[in-house]
Amino acid sequence: MRNRICFYRTPYLLLAGVLLVGCAEDKDAKNTPPPPMTVEVASVVQKDVPIYSEWIGQINGSVNADIKPKVEGYLLNQIYTDGSLVQKGQTLFTLDPRQTQASLEQAEANLAHSQATLQKWQQDVARYKPLVAQRAISQQELDNAISGEQAARASVDASQAALDNAKLNRNWSTVRSPISGIIGISKVAVGDLVTPATILATVSTLNPVFVDFNITEQEYLKYVRSGLLRRKVKDDDLELILADGSIYPIRGKALLLNRAVDPSTGTLAVRGEFKNPNNFLRPGQYALVRAITEIRKDALLIPQRAVSDLQGSFQVAVVGADGKVAIRPVKVGPQLGPLWVIDSGISAGDKVIVEGIQKVRDGVVVKTVPAKDLATGGNPASGD
Repeated sequence: MRNRICFYRTPYLLLAGVLLVGCAEDKDAKNTPPPPMTVEVASVVQKDVPIYSEWIGQINGSVNADIKPKVEGYLLNQIYTDGSLVQKGQTLFTLDPRQTQASLEQAEANLAHSQATLQKWQQDVARYKPLVAQRAISQQELDNAISGEQAARASVDASQAALDNAKLNRNWSTVRSPISGIIGISKVAVGDLVTPATILATVSTLNPVFVDFNITEQEYLKYVRSGLLRRKVKDDDLELILADGSIYPIRGKALLLNRAVDPSTGTLAVRGEFKNPNNFLRPGQYALVRAITEIRKDALLIPQRAVSDLQGSFQVAVVGADGKVAIRPVKVGPQLGPLWVIDSGISAGDKVIVEGIQKVRDGVVVKTVPAKDLATGGNPASGD
């Protein structure tokens, strides 16, 4: 009987021993700290970098000519093709010449009448001179003839000027381009009555083109004090970024500053010039104008994704030599492509967390690995 009782107790004793061992192992597991989190880090780079400024600009032709007729008349023909390249002196439109032709013929008739009157007074003067010497007529009659001759000569001159003007009007029935360039779509139709106030079309010279943009009064003062506006203008000062984000391959130069600051906007107009050999750029386009306005010496650079923005306050996570994370507030400067210039808060050589910054907190220990595919800075336009 005693042996049977011992037989039944043995499994329970074994089970209790297993449970005690399992509890001891769980207690040891809870006391074992988890392995440190792995994060990607990048070293703070210190070097001289160019600082860019950007402005919204609008492209315009270097010369824009509104084509207007000099005389009134009905439009008979449009000679050119809309949107084509035209040359200086090329015929664009022809007007009904009958009105100007009639004015020309009237001017010719007036000149002939004035010339005949002059000839009559010249004959009188020639005939009166010997008669005065013979006392056959009075001196007053000769003086009247001389005055008549002078008035007739002036009338001839006036009639000749009127004839010259009538010839110009007759020629202006043919409307020609005053410049070489690209002509726009006609704003009138054949058969319309046009006047000297009517704009028939517009021709623009597109090589080079102008780009007009505005800088703030503060920027103007900064550039004047730094000497940027006093240095010699170069052909590669300006860069043009088009609406699709592409960069125009030809760099331009700043031509001029406007006379005064616009009091309504507090900005100063600037005009840049870009060569446009293939007429790729067209008037009315908008583009970003970019230029180097400063060389920042010994700038501290880190990837933009290493910076956390907390309602306008910026911070980075720095990993020390002991692997501990320190969350530091930083003062950010201008952005340079995928990098950010940091004005204060970090030092050259510090390692900042690039990937995993949202998962760490101040004081934790992490394991670091170098971040992949980091940009090195340089010109954001070229990707250098």
